[in-house]
Amino acid sequence: MDTSHPILFFDGVCNLCNGSIQFILKHDHRGELRFASLQSDVAKELLPPFGIDPDALNTVVLYHNGQVYTQSNAVLRTLKLMGGAWSYLYGLGLVPQELRNLVYEIISDNRYAWFGKQEACMLPRPEWEPRFLDERPAGAA
Repeated sequence: MDTSHPILFFDGVCNLCNGSIQFILKHDHRGELRFASLQSDVAKELLPPFGIDPDALNTVVLYHNGQVYTQSNAVLRTLKLMGGAWSYLYGLGLVPQELRNLVYEIISDNRYAWFGKQEACMLPRPEWEPRFLDERPAGAA
């Protein structure tokens, strides 16, 4: 498996997560980030050695340079990797991690109620397919 690019793992059936991935794809002009759902075989292979259960679906996970970042740390590092004006939001890391993660957890715990959920993982637009590492599960939306 190619891990030379940062990989962002996300809940493939969460509308908020899918919208966020589409936003990143549109604004990551360098094309640095790769994506895989937490439900994918890629996640099941790569994340457990770091003590992360991909079936838990309670956090976004960024794998970068052999390390993993979760919750608000994953979000901030993703923004930094996107470059451009978005990278300045990495400065929000000055807010204490406990407070950042509390906000993250409130959103995460309510994301299905607030934003909805799909029956299956989304299919990326054809031009984005090379940036997705997982194979589409049967019934992918």
